[in-house]
Amino acid sequence: MNYAEFMASFAKGELPHVFLLAGEESYYVRRAEEAILRRLLPDTEDRADALIRYEEMPPVDALMEALETAPFFTDKIVVLVHEATIFRASKKKDEAEDTPAPKDGGTERLIPLLTDLPPTSYVIFTLTAKPDKRRKIYQTVENHGRILESEPVRPWTVENWLNGRLRELERSMQREARAFFLNVVGMMPTISLEFLDRQLEKLLLYTDNPEFTEADLRAAFSEMPEVSVFALMDAVSARDVRRSLDLLARCRADGVHFTVLLALLVRHVRQLWQAKRLLMRGTPPKGLGKIMGLHPFIAEKLGGHAKAFSEATLERAVLALADADYLLKTGQAGDELLEDALIRLCRK
Repeated sequence: MNYAEFMASFAKGELPHVFLLAGEESYYVRRAEEAILRRLLPDTEDRADALIRYEEMPPVDALMEALETAPFFTDKIVVLVHEATIFRASKKKDEAEDTPAPKDGGTERLIPLLTDLPPTSYVIFTLTAKPDKRRKIYQTVENHGRILESEPVRPWTVENWLNGRLRELERSMQREARAFFLNVVGMMPTISLEFLDRQLEKLLLYTDNPEFTEADLRAAFSEMPEVSVFALMDAVSARDVRRSLDLLARCRADGVHFTVLLALLVRHVRQLWQAKRLLMRGTPPKGLGKIMGLHPFIAEKLGGHAKAFSEATLERAVLALADADYLLKTGQAGDELLEDALIRLCRK
C-alpha cells in the first residue's frame, strides 16, 4: 500500500507484529517508521528498554534471538532493522523476466518465526530500495504483516504530498503560490521530499498568515537554484530579453550546469510549441492541462504565453538549442550560444 493508505490503516484495529517499509522515497519510510514507534512505544523513555535497533541487517541467528527475547521493565520488544537486505531485489538487468526468484538462504529459518511472533514482539524492517516481491520472506510479511511501498515522487504527483503536508501544518496556499511551487519542483532534477519539507518548515518562519502567497514562497525559496531557473523560463515566456540574460547569468553563477539549462529550455520551448498548436486546433485554454500532462493552472498560463510566439520562432529556437547542445558538449563554444538562443527566442 502507498503512504496515504498505510497511515490510514493505523485507525483500523490492532497493529500487526511485522512491518516492511521499503522503496526509493526515504521520506515516507522515515515518517512511517516514526508513526509505528509512536504507536507501539508512545512513552519515549521506555524505548531504551523496549527498542532493539540495528543500523544494518544482522545475522539471522542474532535477529531471531532478539525477536524471541522476553521483555524486561516493559510490556513489549520492538526490533528495528534498517537496510534489511533480505528483501532486496537481486535480479540483474540482463536476466529474463521469467528468471526464477533467488533463494532466500538463511532466511528460511526466519520465516516460521515471522508467521507466529511472540505476542510481546514486533519487528520493523526498512529498505531504501525496491524490495523483491518474489522472495518468500516478502510474501510472508505481505500475508502476516503490513508493507509500505514508498515510490519516488514525480512533479505530477507531488501535489498530493503538498496537500497532505499543508493540512498537517494547518496552512493553505493561494493559487499563484501553488503554481509557483509546482513550477519550481518541476525544475528539480531529483525531487527530495526531505528538502521540500524543510523548505515548508522554513516558510512558517517567514509568515504567520494561514494562507501562503507567492511572495512568501519566493522569499523562503530564494536560495534554491531552481527558483532562478523557473524565473528564467518565466522571463523567456514573457519575451523579456534583458531579464532572461540576467537570470541566465545568475543560474550559471549558482552552479547550474549548461546541460541542465539546455534540457529545461528545450522542454519549455517544446511545451510552448505544443500549447500553440493545440490552441490553433481549437483546444480551449482550460483543456490544455489534461492533454499536456500539466497542472491546469500552469498549462493555462503556458497557453497564454504561447499566443505571443509564432510557430516559426519556436521551431528555430529548438534548432538553435540543439546546435548549442552539440557545440557546448564538444567544447566548441561557451555560454554565448545560450545567450544567442535566448535573444532569438525573445526577439519580438
